[in-house]
Amino acid sequence: METNTNTITETAFQIILYAGNGKSSAMEAIQEAKEGNFKKSDQLMENAGNELNKAHEFQTTLLQGEANGDESSLNLMLVHSQDHLMTSMTVRDLAVEIIEIYRNKIERR
Repeated sequence: METNTNTITETAFQIILYAGNGKSSAMEAIQEAKEGNFKKSDQLMENAGNELNKAHEFQTTLLQGEANGDESSLNLMLVHSQDHLMTSMTVRDLAVEIIEIYRNKIERR
């Protein structure tokens, strides 16, 4: 049981790491778009997507294990990682919309 708990906790930390990286890139992308640097903004959004995909892969591994009958313990770190991933994905989704607003604003000038 201890090994399973350690593995889940380690996976939770990976989710937090990659989700945080993705959220940071999305926030940086908004700032670049605000300055009219859309090429850089687009690169940062691509990076955000890549990082969030990595976090999602770790999440999927946990879900597949549980679906295959692997017993998993729920711990606070795992709950935190899931919250972190979902909010980071929301930030990414909102960043897409905010960047589009800045892009349209500059094109109208």
